Amino acid sequence: MVEHYNHLTLERSFEDKVAVVTLNRPQVRNALNAVLIEELTAVFTALRNDEQLHGVILTGEGKAFCAGADVHMMQEAITYTEEQNVADALRLSDMLRTINTFPCPVIARINGDALGGGVGLAAVCDIVIAAESARFAFSEVKLGIAPAVISPFAIRKIGENMARVLFVTGERFSATRAHEIGLAHSVVPISHLDDAVARAANELVSGAPQAIRACKALALQIGQMNKEDTRLYTAETIARLRVSPEGQEGLRAFLEKRTPQWLV
Repeated sequence: MVEHYNHLTLERSFEDKVAVVTLNRPQVRNALNAVLIEELTAVFTALRNDEQLHGVILTGEGKAFCAGADVHMMQEAITYTEEQNVADALRLSDMLRTINTFPCPVIARINGDALGGGVGLAAVCDIVIAAESARFAFSEVKLGIAPAVISPFAIRKIGENMARVLFVTGERFSATRAHEIGLAHSVVPISHLDDAVARAANELVSGAPQAIRACKALALQIGQMNKEDTRLYTAETIARLRVSPEGQEGLRAFLEKRTPQWLV
């Protein structure tokens, strides 16, 4: 199944269990403009209704993952009022939040540089696999602005300590450093990138789709809850999964030493 957008492509792989979303503006290094931001919001909103989906791969066409804001978009922003800038920033925030809260895992295939908003895209993905040659930067400060909209997502990944360095310097850093500070989960030679992403996707495909969603929700929410809410939420989560058709099938398959139905 292939659906068509202006600035991205959507494909299905792994027997339709994984969607592949590709930023498709290679001539401008997949820079974000209003249309691409709108389309990313739309595609992830549409995909969240597919309950048989095990995961999504997000990547960029060409040599860059995402170079941040489009030059023409920045030129337009010069003429915006403060109110218009707020509306513009909220659209970016909504897109990032849509990906961050997507029900099942999102794998970032970082095929090249991720700058500014491109780092924000990496930060809202659950599994980040980067090519050794990729470079990262919170480059906004070099333009007289700040990584304000992406900061809540970035700081959850890299922490305040690293944000206080990288936000204010705007320095470019390697994929290896991105891995060291928690922004990337693994770094591989560009020639091995597709294999590494495929291995991660295969791990997701081997899991039960509703259980995968429950696991991601735990990771996102537990740290924001108080002790009593955590106690109740976790107990209700495991109880719900145990009595669900998927949970029943998984436990029976394990005890009967057979393949669960979601893998057949």
